[in-house]
Amino acid sequence: MTAMNGRPNQSAVARLETALARIRLLEAKNVFTGVFADSARWEAEAADRRAAAGSPRGPLDGRIVSVKALFDVAGTVTSAGSAVLRRLPPAVEDAEVVKLLRAAGAIVIGKTQMTEFAFSALGTNPHDGTPGNPRDPLRAPGGSSSGAVVSVINGIADIAIGSDTGGSIRIPAALSGAVGFKPTSGFVPNVGAFSLSSSLDTIGPIGSNVADCFIADQVLSGQSTPSRLRSAPPGTFRLIVARGRLFDRCEPEVLDAFEDAIERLRSGGLRIEDGSIEASLDRVAGIDRIGTFPSIEVGATLRGLGLSSLDGVDPKTRVRIEAGAAILGTDYVRMVRLRKAAIQFFEQSFGNNEVSVLPTTPIRAPLLSSVEEDATFHEYNGLVLRNPRVANMLDCPSVSLPLPVDSLPIGLMLVGRRNSDRRLLEIASRIEAMLGPQPQGSPTRCRIGKASANASK
Repeated sequence: MTAMNGRPNQSAVARLETALARIRLLEAKNVFTGVFADSARWEAEAADRRAAAGSPRGPLDGRIVSVKALFDVAGTVTSAGSAVLRRLPPAVEDAEVVKLLRAAGAIVIGKTQMTEFAFSALGTNPHDGTPGNPRDPLRAPGGSSSGAVVSVINGIADIAIGSDTGGSIRIPAALSGAVGFKPTSGFVPNVGAFSLSSSLDTIGPIGSNVADCFIADQVLSGQSTPSRLRSAPPGTFRLIVARGRLFDRCEPEVLDAFEDAIERLRSGGLRIEDGSIEASLDRVAGIDRIGTFPSIEVGATLRGLGLSSLDGVDPKTRVRIEAGAAILGTDYVRMVRLRKAAIQFFEQSFGNNEVSVLPTTPIRAPLLSSVEEDATFHEYNGLVLRNPRVANMLDCPSVSLPLPVDSLPIGLMLVGRRNSDRRLLEIASRIEAMLGPQPQGSPTRCRIGKASANASK
């Protein structure tokens, strides 16, 4: 429960103890790789003292936050979901984003599970275990920030901090039913975070609503005087439905939910028109024909950590890293130059008050049993990455909103103009309010119709 000012009614200590108890439940299996109970209790007590004195540090003070396992936390090993990194020495200091969270009064409860090296999008991890989708534990939660999204939906953390290189915040948000925000690169510091791709990595929040993501983003981006989120008035922006190849292979349930949402928004007075980003997608495809940045750049990260062999790495991950090792240095330089041109082209194609809108992923969460085979895994992994990764390649802010469906979650994705992060969140807040609340009830007991139960088999 929260008060009218957005701050929780319960004390931070009481809410933390409830969260720690939930971590011990079966539904939280494989969600955390480390729990910081002692330091979190100290932080909660300090937050309650500040609240009693009327001197909170801001809207994040006393809120419970989880952080992905690729962030340095002093005294712990940054395993990034990989068995081969467990041999590294513990971090000597917190990552920059963890420092910012603590300075803002957040209670850092623990590190959340992730896919190995953040290099896949379904949320599976053969080393530490895979957390089940909180809406249906037999299904994939989405990744790579898998434990992050489950920690929020299962009521353990108010906000989770993840990373997004090709959709790793927005994909789990879409498949599990949360809000996920990816900022423009450069606003949030990456220092102290394991790097999958130095070109594409971004850090952002997963939350239950846009307002919580806005609060977290302000802290992560180092804004010294946080402002209040104000929803964009309906007549001040325009939605462009990005018709074309990003709608290919969409499940009928995804298309139906998306079109229903668009009609509801249009009926509510929003300006919406069909459009195209195909020219920009052609430029991205031209880069992909040469190679992919994560496949190349994660190899450099691992070598920098002293790993000379990929022995012990999940074969599904290893094959992608080995593909990147075959790319010539001259071709990598071409990729960098082509991406710079693609970013400039896309940025000039629309304004701060125009937003592209499309399904976050073309499919809903697949059954975990259906992605055990390598061929099926790579097929579904590519499908869920296809739409979100465009915003990473073109360096745009992007947010995934859960659609109000009483079945497996479906995400609606907004892509804004580069550097228009705050404006995008204002627009997202308006859309969130117009779409209405999510179905209530226990996450693992949402009703799944026949079509949903058979999806992606």
